[in-house]
Amino acid sequence: MTLSSMTGFAREAGAWNDYHWTWEIKSVNGRNLDVRFRMPIGLDAVEQAARKIIKDHIARGSINVNLQLSRDAASTAFKVNQEMLDILVEVAIDTSMRNHLPQPSLDALMGIRDVIQYIDKEEDEETILSRDKILLKSFDSSLKSFMNVRDTEGSALQIILNDILNDIEIFVKQAGELAKEMPEIIKKRYMDKVNALLDDKAGFDPDRIAQEVVLLATKADIKEEIDRLYAHIEAGRRYLKSDGQIGRKLDFLTQEFNREANTLCSKASDIRLTEIGLSLKTLIDQFREQVQNIE
Repeated sequence: MTLSSMTGFAREAGAWNDYHWTWEIKSVNGRNLDVRFRMPIGLDAVEQAARKIIKDHIARGSINVNLQLSRDAASTAFKVNQEMLDILVEVAIDTSMRNHLPQPSLDALMGIRDVIQYIDKEEDEETILSRDKILLKSFDSSLKSFMNVRDTEGSALQIILNDILNDIEIFVKQAGELAKEMPEIIKKRYMDKVNALLDDKAGFDPDRIAQEVVLLATKADIKEEIDRLYAHIEAGRRYLKSDGQIGRKLDFLTQEFNREANTLCSKASDIRLTEIGLSLKTLIDQFREQVQNIE
């Protein structure tokens, strides 16, 4: 199973009859699926169909789709906004006379926005349907390229995440080995403190001392945390091999990892365990950062 990243980019150009276009699709991380389109006016049917195609194939990510569509000059007519031009001429003449300025040329007035209005020649319904069908086919092709990019990035993320899980397992194993030594270490520390505080050892109650040592060792026991960390590692590896969108599952798993690492640090009765706990938290944070990119 290959993971899919939430980041990707694709661009594809096409042409048909006197139409030319370019599809551009790009995405970044997102908690849910957020799709935004920038389309020329009059292509609502194409947008709706393209949006459905995306929802059928993609579950998460903030996706922006842009379509640039143009037609050959031979298919474009223009008209002069005569009313607007007349007003501009009148204003120009009046202004130049009152301020003793030269009158602007006709070229300058015609170059003002909206004086010349370009209009695409109207197409019949059959031609429009054929155009839209080809546009969607081109979009489908660009979306496949886009998803291939996301899959390629996902494959790289899969390797990184597996490596991090392997590193986490190494530290968990070290913590487990140290945990076996803790009862004896705790007993020795307790006895050293008692011996340092009391000169008369005759009044010691061995049973009471044993009870105190057991109580301290129980509070510092991290076996449950070690077992759960191993279970989380296996779950992570299982998710990385599974089908479907696993980003949310891995995000939840990261929270569980962090919870166990925090508990391990709080229970640590030896500086070596504390250092292991901090190393685990660093790796878990790296794991979390990579998981944010997964669909």
